[in-house]
Amino acid sequence: MAVNPIEMQKNLGGVSYPASKEEIVRQAEEHGANKKIMDALKSMSDKEYDSPAAVNKEVGKGS
Repeated sequence: MAVNPIEMQKNLGGVSYPASKEEIVRQAEEHGANKKIMDALKSMSDKEYDSPAAVNKEVGKGS
């Protein structure tokens, strides 16, 4: 499930890090993220992420 990291980060604009998986998923939803991005974010580990890079790395593990 290869997700475009640039596209994903556009959907995460406004997230204050550190952020929980729940906050990240909610922000992406509010920014109209597509199904592929939402599925990738929902499959992340349920923990706090300290930066956009940490989110990209976690999503990259699932691809």
